[in-house]
Amino acid sequence: MSINCIIIDDEPLARKGLKEYIADTDFLQLAGEFDNPLKATEAISKGEVQLLFLDIQMPKITGLEFFRTLKQPPPVIFTTAYPQYALDGFEVNALDYLVKPISFARFLKAALKAKEFYEVREKNSVIASSPGTDYFFIKADNKLVKLDYEEVLFAEALQNYVLIHTKDKKYITYLTFKSVEDYLPADRFIKTHKSYIVAASKIDSIEGNDITIRQHHIPISRNLKEEVMEKLLRGKFLKR
Repeated sequence: MSINCIIIDDEPLARKGLKEYIADTDFLQLAGEFDNPLKATEAISKGEVQLLFLDIQMPKITGLEFFRTLKQPPPVIFTTAYPQYALDGFEVNALDYLVKPISFARFLKAALKAKEFYEVREKNSVIASSPGTDYFFIKADNKLVKLDYEEVLFAEALQNYVLIHTKDKKYITYLTFKSVEDYLPADRFIKTHKSYIVAASKIDSIEGNDITIRQHHIPISRNLKEEVMEKLLRGKFLKR
């Protein structure tokens, strides 16, 4: 397997060192380097970047601040000369945290975590069912689990995995949120937020930007509110 990665660091020598390490790691492919996080936004938004090597201390915006602005961030390995930022890095579920100067052995250990992440996610993928069926399979808890569409209440993105909530329990599966969104039937499931997809038939009530499904409260983002309400109420809203 090959992992497309980019480097974001304002220091030319730091970028040079990481480029050499990436070139010496057979499963990493450098897709770009940037001296400013904002310059990398377009490359990341295309969804082709699978790993970020992201410096924390940079002018104008820190790596942490930039990472928090990303709607669907790829896995990240933070790099910095300041070890006191390590805790902040792990709060956003970073794969690893490299303190400069970075040895190749330490770099390789972090890169192998990224490789393991993608290998696990590949094994834990949705197994498409035949057209017209009312169920699908996911890999969860080290086994294939059959889920009926009717059982699913909503799906929730949590950084590097997805929680699928059903009537009776919830399942953790190492999938991208987009793959789940693309797979669930659009006539039965609605994306209400960048991190939530809900089963339309399971909604109990809507108040403001809050959807209630049983004991759960799911947000509706402002930019999706009109689209969500149109899909939900089309031909189903009784008026005087």
